[in-house]
Amino acid sequence: MARPNEVVAALLQEYGDLISITGGQAYRVRVYDRAARSIAGYHVDVSTLDRDGLQEIPNVGGTIADKVIEYLHTGEVRAVERLRAKVPRGVRELTAIPTLGPRKAMLLYQELGVSSVAELARAIDDGKLAELRGFGAKTAENIRHGIELLRRAGGRVLISTAMAVAEEIAGELSGLPGCVDCTYAGSLRRMRESIGDVDILAASRDPEPLMDAFTRLPPVVDVIAHGPTKSSVRTRTGLQVDLRVVPPEAWGAALLYFTGSKAHNIRIREMAVRKGLKLSEYGLFRVDDDTLVVSETEPEVYAQLGLPWIPPTLREDRGEIEAALTGELPELLTVADIRGDLHTHTDLTDGVASLPEMLAAARAHGYQYYAVTDHAKNLPMQRMTDEKMLAQRDQLRALAAGSGMVLLHGTELNIDPDGEVDWDADFLSGFDIRVASVHSHFTQPREQLTRRLVRACENPYVNIIGHPMTRQIGKREPVDADFDAVFAAAARTGTALEVNSFPDRLDLNDELILRARRHGVKFAVNTDSHATGHLDNLRYGVAIAQRGWLAPAEVINAWPLPELRQFLSGPGQPSR
Repeated sequence: MARPNEVVAALLQEYGDLISITGGQAYRVRVYDRAARSIAGYHVDVSTLDRDGLQEIPNVGGTIADKVIEYLHTGEVRAVERLRAKVPRGVRELTAIPTLGPRKAMLLYQELGVSSVAELARAIDDGKLAELRGFGAKTAENIRHGIELLRRAGGRVLISTAMAVAEEIAGELSGLPGCVDCTYAGSLRRMRESIGDVDILAASRDPEPLMDAFTRLPPVVDVIAHGPTKSSVRTRTGLQVDLRVVPPEAWGAALLYFTGSKAHNIRIREMAVRKGLKLSEYGLFRVDDDTLVVSETEPEVYAQLGLPWIPPTLREDRGEIEAALTGELPELLTVADIRGDLHTHTDLTDGVASLPEMLAAARAHGYQYYAVTDHAKNLPMQRMTDEKMLAQRDQLRALAAGSGMVLLHGTELNIDPDGEVDWDADFLSGFDIRVASVHSHFTQPREQLTRRLVRACENPYVNIIGHPMTRQIGKREPVDADFDAVFAAAARTGTALEVNSFPDRLDLNDELILRARRHGVKFAVNTDSHATGHLDNLRYGVAIAQRGWLAPAEVINAWPLPELRQFLSGPGQPSR
């Protein structure tokens, strides 16, 4: 189950959408949007706060605090229910399409009677949108593309959503009598960027009480199947969760088997066959007499096959078997290796926490250094000015002495359609670090987008390219660029590429990391935090880095500060 902050944030976001759909004032929509973002990223569980405590959250006033309390006490908000009653369910379904706003969804319902994604797709095919004012050919094509993105997601959820459900359920089951061990397996243990369903594995000599308890857990709304050793349920979020219980002595073999991937398991089973063995979820057995060889731990199973233990994030049959056989598995990056975050925001631009609040949260993470990189001035909606940025620098310097960290003043620059960035060389030289990112014109032709990113790498003041793919999982496709050309430019110019830890970005993804490594690129695993709670997303960025086989030596914010400073002022960079 998602943490209460995320549930409440989703409710407030929905309320803002309903206000927009029903023709409410735009400023009210913005108020609820800002409050939703603040609550989602707040570090304290909102269910533990009273009215005064809720109002300490940025952008949360008395009215919104009252609605949060009403929801936490009753499970609903009357104002939300009233607006839900005014808006057909089909219209709310249409708002799930990434490229379709709430007001246009309502207009499609009122003018064309469209109340489902399938009906909208047919209306586009029949050319009916062309009859409506404000719906030209380009709009129709954008909506068609949004429908395709929605269909491609196929019910998959972000890794953070799946992880919240898995950790809650595994935690509940682990506390039950008779449960020897319990954890998540499958694609979630391999830390895939999106998850279709969650696999939970438990070890017990008496599985039935675990099965009964599993089907009655608070997140469960529907029991799909209930058996003696396997059950399946559906949670409030629509996510299917499968529980399997095995004897404790079979734990290692079962964990390996149910973690996958299918391709990795096939390779492992082939190796077993060549040794006269067979592998199942119950253990490694001799073929000739079915004698159990080993089963209790994963390392023991791998060792019997002549392999070291292979980290789950590598188990995709992408060379990990060969590397294990030759002793060349990488020393993978871990969260503990990260010495500082190099891409974060405050409420000076689009963050929801103040500079002191972000610094306190970073200090709690034990960082040695920390960069504040608010947006630069070429994004008008951020309302940045030279004066504001310089004032923040002064504030950061004043706070540095008591922070317990080395504080770096930076900025997230906007890469414009021609590859230029905000500010001139003189102003740029005053920053400790500069992240440059694409924030608009995502549909440029491939050649232009490639040149745009390459020019940003060639800018002597740019240290890191932020979220290079620019994607938002399930909402926006990656830009169409020749990434090998971008990787070559980044390696040549000494520009790091970001692995953005935000769960809906995870950008670069693992496949592009693997390609970029071959060019000799260096990386930065950052959170792009806009709230204190977002700093916890680092685990997802590190997991994607592991899936891309990254070692600490390849990640600049896993380096000691002197080495990081040398990189920031290294070959191709002006003297800082």
